[in-house]
Formats: sequence, C-alpha cells, structure tokens
Amino acid sequence: MKKVVVVGGGAIGLLTSLLLARAGVTVVLIESSFVGRESSWAGGGIVSPLYPWRYSAAVTALAHWSQDFYPGFGQRLLEDTGVDPEVHVTGLYWLDLDDEAEALAWAAREGRALLPVDIAEAYQQVPVLGGGFQSAIHMPGVANVRNPRLVKALRAALAAMPNVELREHCPVTGFIHENGQIRGVTTAGGEIRAERVVLAAGAWSGELLKTLGLELPVEPVKGQMILYKCADDFLPSMVLAKGRYAIPRRDGHILIGSTLEYAGFDKTPTDNALESLKASAEELLPALKDADVVGHWAGLRPGSPEGIPFIGEVPSYPGLWLNCGHFRNGLVLAPASCQLLADLMLGREPIIDPAPYAPAGRLH
Repeated sequence: MKKVVVVGGGAIGLLTSLLLARAGVTVVLIESSFVGRESSWAGGGIVSPLYPWRYSAAVTALAHWSQDFYPGFGQRLLEDTGVDPEVHVTGLYWLDLDDEAEALAWAAREGRALLPVDIAEAYQQVPVLGGGFQSAIHMPGVANVRNPRLVKALRAALAAMPNVELREHCPVTGFIHENGQIRGVTTAGGEIRAERVVLAAGAWSGELLKTLGLELPVEPVKGQMILYKCADDFLPSMVLAKGRYAIPRRDGHILIGSTLEYAGFDKTPTDNALESLKASAEELLPALKDADVVGHWAGLRPGSPEGIPFIGEVPSYPGLWLNCGHFRNGLVLAPASCQLLADLMLGREPIIDPAPYAPAGRLH
C-alpha cells in the first residue's frame, strides 16, 4: 500500500493520516472546508465518555486504550510541533446520579478508579460548586484535551511530513469505482487516485456513501456549548450533573455543554440553548452568574447506533475503509480508533478485537 486518500480533516482523519504517514504511506488528506473546524473544534474534549458505564463493551475498549495513550500522545505532539494540545488531568465529579450503583459496579468490573465520595468532600475539593447536591462519585485520573489545540498540533505534524498532502476547501463529490474496487475520489477539482480511500467525514460520511447506494446509519446530532473566562484556579475539577458538564481549561476558560438536538445539518446557535446552558452553568457553579459568556457555538456530532463507530473495510467495495460514526466520543476514541484502522490497513496485529466495529453487516 503506497498511497491512501483520507476524506475528512477532523481529529479522526488527521490522526489516521498521521499514523499511516509515519508507517511510510503517501497520504492525501482532503477536507471540504478548513481542517479540524467541525465537530472536533466544537466539542468539550473530555477524555472519557460522559457516562462510561452506560456504553457497550465495544466503546469501553476503545475508550480505555485511548485514555491511557493521551498523556504521552499530547507530550509527543508538543515536542514535534511546538503546539501544546493541553492534556489537562483534573478528575471528574458526577453529582446526584440515578444509576450510581451501576456506575460503581462497572468500575469494579473494569478495574477503573471510580469511587463514592462524601458530598462534603466534593464541596471541599470544588468550593465553587452550587448548593443542594446530595451525592457524588469521583474519577481522579480523567483528563480533558483542548480540542482546537489538538487539531492544530495534528495539522502541524502532518504539514511537516514530506509524504503528506493537505487539500482544504476541496469537497469530495463521489468515489472512483473500477473493476470492483474503490480507486480514489472525485472532487470539484478533478480525480484523486489512490490504492485505498479512508472515509472519516464525521456527520457527512453517510451522505458520501449514498453515492454508492450504501446506507450508513450515521446522522448529524447538533450540540451547543458556551464558554466563560474566569480566574485560572476558579474550577479545579470537571463536574457533571443532570447531563450537563463544566470543563476547566488551564487558563481559566470554562466550557459548559451540551445540548443534543436532531436538526439535520443546521448548526446555527440558538437563544433557547444559550438560556438553557446558562441556567445549567449557574446551577452547577453559581459564581458564573457574574461572568460573561465569551463564546457560544454549535457543532454536528456523527450520531450512530449505540455510539459504536464503523472501523474497517466495506466488504462490497474493496479499497474503501471507514473510520466514522463516533457520536459523542470522537476525541475520546480517536487514538484507539485510528490505531485500530492503521493496524488493519497495514496488516499488523490489531490493538483490540476489530469485530464489533466492522462495517460488514452494519450497512444497508
């Protein structure tokens, strides 16, 4: 395998390209707009599923591998590019969970550090927390990554590689299908040929597969976030209650998210979501009543059944590989998903069992 086209320049497409390029493959990465400016830019960057115990073993396997990989990954990107993705280990408190017993049972089964803490201790550790919470569980090792910096670092790493070509503002219109094989893609600027094509176009992946008559159950799910700026030490830990979370960055920016809306490809921020997110923010952290919202945006997650991504070759179209459908967990699952795909494409021993993610039997 000498040359691969990767369609989609989000975190998944960028990291897939980096791993293949490091193995000596020539990579052409194609992005319809700017690299890394869709879901990868818009998310919160918690290096854990919001409620890890509510997911299948397939998601858990990818998440655990990635969580262990992130700190060294962030450090290597900083050394290679001078851009710090800011992998920030803060821990995470879940407050007033309905399924706390299930969470603790999952942690015991999986060997993950997740412990009940006295609510007084939670208030001691996070003094800015709003009043009235009754119970808490804590996972100390959870990090967040500053996702815009992560995609910037990945882009810089690729730009420095002689065997990588980045093509932005280059929408893909279809696939080159010859002699039963996928042999590249068609774009507004002409054909781009390669031995294999990787589709990593997030919420847009299903639209592209329709050009081959395939139905991929991946749909856009809108998420809106707001951003505050506080003192650097305002919030020492991530906190999550009633499905909403607060994430501290190292410089005092606090992200509050997020909505879950099925609104097609519309990603316009709305006043209703702004008010709802502000109410959640002030319930979690009342001091934010006096802080200004410095950002409000929306992104489109690639929604998929049970949040299980599609990773592997499409049996009916040899040469076409998928790495998409990560739903709410693209940044969490990216390292493992991309390593697994690279292992499969390069004929290496895969890091985990690839069967749950295989497109075979999951496309219509």
